[in-house]
Amino acid sequence: MFHEQLLIVLTLLFAVFTLTMVGHKLNISYPIFLVLAGLGISFIPGIPHIEIEPDLIFLLFLPPLLYEAAWYTSWNDFWKWRRAIGMLAFGLVFLTSIIIAFVSSAMIPGFTLAMGFLLGGIISPPDAVAANSVLKNIKIPKRLTATLEGESLINDASSLIVFRFALAAVMSGFFSMGQATGQFFLVAGMGIVVGLAIAHVMYVVHRFLPTTPSIDAALTLMTPYIMYIAAEQFHFSGVMAVVSGGLFLSYRSHELFTSGNSRLQAINVWATVIFILNGLVFILIGLELPVIMADMGGYSIGEAIKYGLVISLVSIVIRIIYVQSLAYVPKWVGSTKRMDRNNPTWKAPLIVGWAGMRGVVSLASALSIPVLMTNGQAFPHRSLILFITFVVILVTLVFQGLTLPLLIRWINIKDTGDFLPDEEQEAGINLRLMNIAIRELDEKYQHDLRDNALVSCLRDQLSNDVAIMEQRLESLECDDLKREEVERYHHILLHIYNIQRRELHVLRKENFYSDEEIRKQESQLDLDEAKITKTGH
Repeated sequence: MFHEQLLIVLTLLFAVFTLTMVGHKLNISYPIFLVLAGLGISFIPGIPHIEIEPDLIFLLFLPPLLYEAAWYTSWNDFWKWRRAIGMLAFGLVFLTSIIIAFVSSAMIPGFTLAMGFLLGGIISPPDAVAANSVLKNIKIPKRLTATLEGESLINDASSLIVFRFALAAVMSGFFSMGQATGQFFLVAGMGIVVGLAIAHVMYVVHRFLPTTPSIDAALTLMTPYIMYIAAEQFHFSGVMAVVSGGLFLSYRSHELFTSGNSRLQAINVWATVIFILNGLVFILIGLELPVIMADMGGYSIGEAIKYGLVISLVSIVIRIIYVQSLAYVPKWVGSTKRMDRNNPTWKAPLIVGWAGMRGVVSLASALSIPVLMTNGQAFPHRSLILFITFVVILVTLVFQGLTLPLLIRWINIKDTGDFLPDEEQEAGINLRLMNIAIRELDEKYQHDLRDNALVSCLRDQLSNDVAIMEQRLESLECDDLKREEVERYHHILLHIYNIQRRELHVLRKENFYSDEEIRKQESQLDLDEAKITKTGH
């Protein structure tokens, strides 16, 4: 039995890798292509039906995916656009749940309002991975990227809390708005507390214990699972725990990894793990349709498709109208400025509104609906809810995902944000780092500058690089000298790199350059340090 399961997993992984390469060749975002491919594969005769365990999604897949998203989310951008993010992650989720509840209960015979809230909580959160994958190679303003990333971090938590309360209402037949509101803030708030508490513990472990690059990478993989399980153990929000802890550790990452090798190894490990998890999740979505269709609970396929298409259309329209309304009421998002004069007000909200693609969290929530009620009777309309959820995922992911790049090109929105162009930012950061390195050499290494030719060469090189960077030319390199001088040269270089990393943290707090450009320079420092440590030890 175990060998068969292992063979299925390996086959799925090989299929994910192959289909991803084909998707890149066809210039189709891999989440969309994997869902369609999984859907096509599921109808091949003889293909075994694969049932997704909801606990597998929530426990195995969700924590690292959320943690990785939080790690690469700029805290400065998140805080700057916090009100817009909050209005989308909470306000839009609640509004979608309410409207879907009334629409579905009015349209579907025997569908109660509580079941409608349950369905609304399931389909309300957009999928971050799908949107990021579609937008990865498309130039859009950074404020839109920051808003979409921030929303995707929080909306999973709000939708799962709505789902949890709606499920309890269906199971018990009782619902209190006041009690649910109080429980919502308790569950979300205590989830944040748990996440921050564990983040501080992991910070101490990384910062003060003699870890190695391999241990650092392994600890980063363990951290989201510890946060999620600890919060869920006390019936708090595991999603909020992972998100809050991830944001905290990301902001302090310059202190966590004192070695560039640790950071490089962790980045490489995470890139591989996240790619595998994302690929498996999206192909499993497509493979799940035959399982969902196996028992429609008395509904015909035509009826179920009609309900699913109507709910999909309603959810899309709700998001577009809601986001457009936010743009025309600036005080709601904490801004006294409307859109810039180069971009009409409707452009950016239309992109954000059209990027509401649903994904794995919606499917996992639907699958986690119990088969039986507490009284032993079958859960009403469970199969229909599952099918509607799948239709919403398919419509929003495939239709909106394929048309989003076309929409962005048609709108032709211009990036007139708060930051300089990327090339100017790169040159500005490089000049800042070179100047601080020169100042450090002049202040602390006067003796080495006189007696060590290699250190003196370094000083000259940095001075030349400042002028060369201003002219966008390549930097010069120094020749190898004696072994002792090389070792001293490496020692000084490592010290300079540490000083430059601290300066990058200062730049991040000043919020004049984007986190994306700062991370590029941090990665370059890591690569430079790796060259020294590999040759010097």
